[in-house]
Amino acid sequence: MQVQTPDWVKHAVFYQIFPDRFARSNNDRSNLSTASLPFEPWDEPPTLQGYKGGNLWGVIDKLDYLQDLGVTAIYLTPIFQSASNHRYHTHDYYRIDPILGGNEAFDALLDAAHQRQMKIVIDGVFNHASRGFYFFNDILEHGPHSPWLDWFRVVKWPVSAYDGEKPANYASWVGNRALPQFNHDNPDVREYIMQIGEYWIRQGVDGWRLDVPFEVKTPGFWQEFRDRVKAVNPDAYIVGEVWRDAQEWLDGTQFDGVMNYLFTGPTIAFTAGDRVLRALAEPHEYDPYPPLDAQEYAAKIENLLDLYPWEIQLTQMNLLDSHDTPRLLTLADDDLDSLKLAVLLKMTFPGAPCLYYGDEVGLAGGNDPDCRRTFPEPQDWNRELLEWYRSLIALRHRYEALRVGDYRVLLAEGMVYVFSRRLDDEEIVIAVNAGTEAESVRLEAVSPQAKSRSNPLTLQFGAEEIAKTRQVEGDLLSFELPPRSGCLFA
Repeated sequence: MQVQTPDWVKHAVFYQIFPDRFARSNNDRSNLSTASLPFEPWDEPPTLQGYKGGNLWGVIDKLDYLQDLGVTAIYLTPIFQSASNHRYHTHDYYRIDPILGGNEAFDALLDAAHQRQMKIVIDGVFNHASRGFYFFNDILEHGPHSPWLDWFRVVKWPVSAYDGEKPANYASWVGNRALPQFNHDNPDVREYIMQIGEYWIRQGVDGWRLDVPFEVKTPGFWQEFRDRVKAVNPDAYIVGEVWRDAQEWLDGTQFDGVMNYLFTGPTIAFTAGDRVLRALAEPHEYDPYPPLDAQEYAAKIENLLDLYPWEIQLTQMNLLDSHDTPRLLTLADDDLDSLKLAVLLKMTFPGAPCLYYGDEVGLAGGNDPDCRRTFPEPQDWNRELLEWYRSLIALRHRYEALRVGDYRVLLAEGMVYVFSRRLDDEEIVIAVNAGTEAESVRLEAVSPQAKSRSNPLTLQFGAEEIAKTRQVEGDLLSFELPPRSGCLFA
């Protein structure tokens, strides 16, 4: 079977937005006025249950900023009506949350983004709904007489939806009674979710990020979802939240990619090493420790690249942190070099890099809800870090080899890791020294296909002192790499 994935994803740079925390516009353009609601102060630490009042109008106001950064696609965590700030407790899959500006704001965002040639991917929470979801709420009202009884799995009456002293006597996600699980074996449930998938693609959405899709055990479910969505738009992107080996879902018949935590963990373990605060990492499943040296990192990366078809590798969503993990800056004990080196590796890896909002300006945060802080004011931005991101994104857009070229490890010794991305006669060499001592690098960097080019490899990114030590002798490239630094030759 020939695997097909959306071409635009291979060239995309994603930006993940948690809508309640990214931007708040006070320009009331929707039917529900939120100006007088008791939102938490924007600049105070977030809480599990409070709202900050970010909205989609605010996202529209930030599109120029994102475009200047080089972002070409936005991934929005859930935006449907919900009684939670994160909106994973869906009330209505056809209604954008009024606090976010409602359907009117989302339509305006789609138009504004598409005018800038930017894509919008939204979060599909289809494993579970909420107690406020109409069909489950009908069960709460009418008990065993509800016509939607078979949409869920109730095991005992009366349903105990709120009393924590009693067991949740219906199937719910990880036993959380606020999140009743759908009965996906019910054909009506299946059809309902399929129609939601189709509906929003017809409205102009460019793809779905699927929440905990591994929880859906019904045979053929995700195959049908792909077929139905792709029938509406063959270029729609379908990306699943699978933290471990995802071969089961990346066979070409289901998802185009997954959130690539198999890249995240080793990359943090190599760049941050023993700086990783294990207490923050332990609740999660992406293994950012124990520390890795370059050889161990190379083995992890080569195993990952062997795991899935190349067409799938090019449409993975590569991330360093998310709304579900500590921010890397905090996880690495505020070591800025760890973040910068990891960003260099992410921006030059096969697949679509995804920035978690605020990382580019130094936003910190531990575990939920701390990793969901509000986007800082400009006076609090780390401008040096922002320029690091902007420069690397620009290089990714400039060189096609960084997006779709092959990946070859050239050197992995000690804490020095060097690899190339090559496409036809375009060759890019990336080097990282994650150690605390300066290192001399000497390698055969020019491929036979690239020998005929007129310009030898020159430094395009990195400290000026690297350029001063660079020497090219025939096919050999040598240079000095300072401690905790990286560079890119092209």
